[in-house]
Amino acid sequence: MVISKHEIQINEDIRDSELRIISAGGEQLGIMSAEKALDLAAKEDLDLVKIAPQAKPPVCKIMDYGKYKFEQAKREKEARKNQKIVDTKEVRLSLNIDTHDFNTKLNNAIKFLKHGDKVKVSIRFRGREMGHSEFGYDLMNRFSEACSEYAVINKPAKLEGRNMLMFLSPKPNK
Repeated sequence: MVISKHEIQINEDIRDSELRIISAGGEQLGIMSAEKALDLAAKEDLDLVKIAPQAKPPVCKIMDYGKYKFEQAKREKEARKNQKIVDTKEVRLSLNIDTHDFNTKLNNAIKFLKHGDKVKVSIRFRGREMGHSEFGYDLMNRFSEACSEYAVINKPAKLEGRNMLMFLSPKPNK
């Protein structure tokens, strides 16, 4: 979602009386009127594009605007492609979890962390288990210590209603 998108002024949209002009090759042509700059751009069969509207006087460049927009779109697409999307994976534990099950859940969490995802560890308390939330804290501490080599605790274990939640994120690479 784009919050503000300032339109780039091209050709006749440029209303300033004086402009600093840069040629298609990149050399400065100096300060001139908008009409003269438009004539220069028309002779080269290119567009006059305002690239620095806040400068005094505004800076315009003679270029192929269609090609410029295409190159810009290509760069944005490449940047999106190289972006890392971080997912949050959930690992659910129970209060009376057995050793093997605990290790399986731990291995899954470590696999998620190695992949670069965040991990949400949760315990659901049922019935009378609510009276023994200290066991949940112990289990969460045991889990966080077991994967401390791969993870940093984002949010420590916290009881929210019948659930206890803890968030882990992968350790930053050095």
